[in-house]
Amino acid sequence: MHDKQSLIENRLKRVLAERITPAVYTPVAELKLTAWHVEGGQGEPVMPAVALAGNVSYEPFSVGQQWGPAWGTSWIHVTGTVPPQARGHKVELVVDLGFSQSWPGFQAEGLVYRPDGTAVKALNPLNTWLPVASESTGGEEIDLYVEAAANPFVFTDNPFIPTHLGEKSTAGSAPRYTMARADINIFNTEVWELVQDLEVLEQLAAELDPGNPRRWDILYAVERALDAVHLTDIPGTAAAGRAELAHVLAQPANASAHQITAIGHAHIDSAWLWPVRETVRKVARTTSNVVNLLEEYPELQFAMSSAQQYEWLKEQRPEVFERVKDAVAQGRFIPTGGMWVESDTNMVGSEAMARQFTYGQRFFRENFGVQCQEVWLPDSFGYSAALPQIVKLAGAKWFLTQKISWNTVNKFPHHTFNWEGIDGTRVFTHFPPVDTYNSQLSGQELAHAVRNFRDKGAAKNSLVPFGWGDGGGGPTREMLARAKRTQNLEGSPQVTIASPAEFFTAAQAEYPHAPVWKGELYLELHRGTYTSQALTKQGNRASEHLLRQAELWSATAASRGLIDYPYDELDRIWKLVLLNQFHDILPGSSIAWVHREAAESYARIAKDLQEIIFEAMQALAPAVDPVDPDPWKSTLFNASPYPRRGIAPLSAGVPAPHSSEVTVEHDGSDVVVHNGLITVRFGADGVISSIVDVAANRELVPSGQGANLLQLHADFPNMWDAWDIDAFYKNTVTDLRELDSMEVTMGSGQAEITIKRSFRKSHITQRVRIAPDSKIITVYNDVDWHEQETLLKAAFPLDVHADHARFETQYGHIQRATHENTSWDNARFEVCAHRWVHVGEPGFGAAVINDSTYGHDVSRHPGANGSSFTTVRLSLLRGPRFPDPETDQGPHSFTYGLVVGAEVADAVDAGYAMNLPWRGTYSDGAAVEPLISTDSQAALIECIKLADDRSGDVIVRLYEPLGARASVTLSASFPVASLEENNLLEQPYDAGSLTFSDHGVARIALRPFQILTLRLKKDNK
Repeated sequence: MHDKQSLIENRLKRVLAERITPAVYTPVAELKLTAWHVEGGQGEPVMPAVALAGNVSYEPFSVGQQWGPAWGTSWIHVTGTVPPQARGHKVELVVDLGFSQSWPGFQAEGLVYRPDGTAVKALNPLNTWLPVASESTGGEEIDLYVEAAANPFVFTDNPFIPTHLGEKSTAGSAPRYTMARADINIFNTEVWELVQDLEVLEQLAAELDPGNPRRWDILYAVERALDAVHLTDIPGTAAAGRAELAHVLAQPANASAHQITAIGHAHIDSAWLWPVRETVRKVARTTSNVVNLLEEYPELQFAMSSAQQYEWLKEQRPEVFERVKDAVAQGRFIPTGGMWVESDTNMVGSEAMARQFTYGQRFFRENFGVQCQEVWLPDSFGYSAALPQIVKLAGAKWFLTQKISWNTVNKFPHHTFNWEGIDGTRVFTHFPPVDTYNSQLSGQELAHAVRNFRDKGAAKNSLVPFGWGDGGGGPTREMLARAKRTQNLEGSPQVTIASPAEFFTAAQAEYPHAPVWKGELYLELHRGTYTSQALTKQGNRASEHLLRQAELWSATAASRGLIDYPYDELDRIWKLVLLNQFHDILPGSSIAWVHREAAESYARIAKDLQEIIFEAMQALAPAVDPVDPDPWKSTLFNASPYPRRGIAPLSAGVPAPHSSEVTVEHDGSDVVVHNGLITVRFGADGVISSIVDVAANRELVPSGQGANLLQLHADFPNMWDAWDIDAFYKNTVTDLRELDSMEVTMGSGQAEITIKRSFRKSHITQRVRIAPDSKIITVYNDVDWHEQETLLKAAFPLDVHADHARFETQYGHIQRATHENTSWDNARFEVCAHRWVHVGEPGFGAAVINDSTYGHDVSRHPGANGSSFTTVRLSLLRGPRFPDPETDQGPHSFTYGLVVGAEVADAVDAGYAMNLPWRGTYSDGAAVEPLISTDSQAALIECIKLADDRSGDVIVRLYEPLGARASVTLSASFPVASLEENNLLEQPYDAGSLTFSDHGVARIALRPFQILTLRLKKDNK
């Protein structure tokens, strides 16, 4: 037989694109359009009630007319009458706002309303239809309003070119769209079904081996179908074409076919290339489409994460929320993930990571009566090794992500496995081998899932989330048609629409001894997200620690009857902080608008929390006006879980006086500072050339090296500017040793060396402080940064031989290799840490601490006499130009430090101290007893608050920080009626950690890195 493969395939492509698909619709009438172009001064975007009120001016508008400056909104009134020739037919409107036929969610979008304000469905480039009648009687009146959003396409054909479209004030006022189509159509159902048949078979055949007979059966069936369809009468002959395809579509799947669970999905970034305000509308658009599809397609199930997005829907589009709520009750619209947002997990602090789950699960429980069993994080940029324990304690038992498929060096060895965290907790985990969370259920995607699945032979189930995403959109009826046709189709995996819980139950049952992956799920990409948009990261860190203090002191004061606990205000603030931890906000990968609003939000959060803290402190230690200043002393509040200068953890009092003095001497052009514990020498260039630990008689700076050395690197990655730092950045480096000035001052018993430098277009002032009784060198930085595509690092070469370094993460720390033995080690050339990084050898170590920095690198270098030394570097500032062309430009203030001779516990202590500075009241030295105390720092109290159920119960969260077994005694300063273990959700949970409990005294045993939550009920008798 002659080979006609190319002939048939090319014929199909052209006929399908140019004849059959356009014949799905038969236009029968134009629609009449008027429009109201909302001006910014009118509070744009406006609520539907404003646009539909009848007191705004709609002007004539037509197809071919331009509309929409970037980020503008136009309300388009659509009216018309279905003509008589449509009688007996299914009728739909087609409204094209001027879409580019790709990238739904990244350009113009619309949500259609009835005059009464109820939502119909959304419009996007691949979903332009609106329902009118399933069987028209003719004469139906059309009266609809389209809220059309002129969101600009920030990604261009060259997607990483700097653009000013990311801020409304710089995006320009020129119209960006031209109205392309608005008409009434007969929907030719049989033609649409033919299109779905042909597309599924075309895509399936393309994935089959040329030697597979099935491929040829399909090709010749397609040829017969095309012969049967008359191009001059496609609606009248579509059924004949379908009849020729029926046999190949009816062939059942192979007995060994891979099993795919498909779940409707719409990944909606809570902010990214659009502001938060636009995400609110994206959620309404997507959910409007979904609830319509649920009504028409009984087989559809849809999973949506992020309680924040549900809350926006509840507040902004309550009628849509009620339809969602009904679908949830039917088990078809499935809240998933259990989190407030799909957050970053690398940089989010301990308690904030827990609150992502407590706030998310609480919302789902209170509004829908459900508690999520699976964590759903398909797009975050790597996953902390602390997560498995947090997931389990948040009431979930499964974990899903897809992002690790983006690794650039090492292909992850499993798609289904047990993930083990730092404490030993394991959670059953799945990476969909389809390698996307926005599947269209195409033949190529389904075949890739089968070929790519790395657990063949042991398992045969995988998950495919399908639906347009990133900017939302969700499933379409075309995707559902593909799911139906591939449910049992020869040559294809078997596709079944089912819930995430159904998938995980089946997958876990068939794979009871799944392999184990220990430690973090490190993404070998997007390493620059630990550093980009430094102000956003600084706001996050500050907010987390202010919230700790607000809850601690408010709980202490409220439990003593001094104030009312500010439940509502703390809830409001927590939700703002959790929103800003979304995986494109905190990582610094959003447009300028998003980060401007984040900075404004953090400023308001700081102000509000300062007021809450001050009110509680004033209640606990009321201020006085001293008549005689000599006997008057201030009360200092210690929010750290470690004692500080004689003040117990979580209490307040008067600090003990210093026991040593700081002296400064000049040795030629060098400056030498002594405080009895350390001796620090500054060279003439302001770089630290020597640090001696006096007690250990140990020099910490390797010969010929300099500590606190600022370094510049060229930073222009191959793509993903704000996201990526590529390994070749290390190929060039400039040490900043030129000095403008260096001054030494003494004050409050400490020495301060002020170092000023100018370089290129920027300036930096460093104030290096050495205090009495301290082995910490603290560096306060004020930078006026005007460098772009440049990375600023601070280097600390340390004469410590270390094969591994320890990096703080949530509720503990992780060890990473400092060498590059394997490709996995080599790929971790930039990593995340929270407040500290520790390197050490037996008996001696050092730690680098910070107040707002996350990006670090740690490396080994040859030293003198055949030894090696270890360099710890902090990534301070970047200057990527996409998606925000002005990233990080301007003033910055941040602090970091070096802890000399530090064990891991010293690093933990110093990290808390730097991020929880003293707070005081002028209260004549009044002492404040801790509400809760422990007899040692073998376990640390991370949180004290009042219970979410507003019972007045006290919630205490502790963890073991060193990776060791721990036993501590906990005591309450109030009468306790009962004490019980809880999970993070403040539900009863017995981990067996309470070994003794009686009247507010409890003996606790913790395993390494264990998190323990306790509920203490007050005895009010």
